[in-house]
Amino acid sequence: MKRVLQRPPVGVARTAVLIAAARATEQRQLHRLFDDPLAEVLVEAAGSANDLTGVRTLAGEHFVLRTRYFDDQLLTSAQPQVVLMAAGLDTRAFRLNWPPGTTVYELDLPELIEFKEDALHDERAKPTCERVVVPCDLRDDWATALIHAGFDPKRPTAWLLEGLFMFLPPDDGEWVLHWVSALSARGSTLALEHVNRAFRELPQMRAVQQRFDTMDAGWRSDVEDPVAWLGGHGWQAGVTHPVDLAASHERPVPAITDPRKVGDARIWLASAVRTA
Repeated sequence: MKRVLQRPPVGVARTAVLIAAARATEQRQLHRLFDDPLAEVLVEAAGSANDLTGVRTLAGEHFVLRTRYFDDQLLTSAQPQVVLMAAGLDTRAFRLNWPPGTTVYELDLPELIEFKEDALHDERAKPTCERVVVPCDLRDDWATALIHAGFDPKRPTAWLLEGLFMFLPPDDGEWVLHWVSALSARGSTLALEHVNRAFRELPQMRAVQQRFDTMDAGWRSDVEDPVAWLGGHGWQAGVTHPVDLAASHERPVPAITDPRKVGDARIWLASAVRTA
């Protein structure tokens, strides 16, 4: 018997459905960049992402490329602990081939985690690692919740902050990065996405920003130099340009990240190693 699902994601949590929809579309491609058979299940449980079609049309190709980028970063780091901050409807704990002994922690709002667990229940999905969900609000004391869930700050960790920082006010973003850094043993890795001010102000993004504002999901911060920003927190970082990422997978450069079309606007895809 199927359980009655919790209320589908609303507000900023709707962005998780948007990303899952992009992954579901890629899953239907013959030469796809990753496998994610659960993405469609989650989108259907949420009642589709048709209300966000405009955003997906604009940035869907970027979402696909960044998914593969972060997949590769996490698997290459091969850390015993993986923390997915604002995990949303992420299914990496189920679809990636993790090394033996890996524990993946998923942090997000309690109501979104509850919805996701219900949606996956009837699929009898089995994770390919030890999976621990940590219901919490990243604006609160999420670090204590993570440690109580079994996380060990003395062990190297791979952190993923995908599609998060631009939604946080600058002070909240600094707070998150401060604690990620404080909980990271030397040799830990970090992968994240952010944008610069020029990208936030792109005319092409105006309709997206207006749609996000109605969801209480407006973009509230940006960074001009992610390498210096992360360096100030004890990380040695590098940035992968979306043009190079697209070329490495023999995909067209998404229009929203093509310098010929967006000028100096940038979506930063950064990876880093903890050195301090």
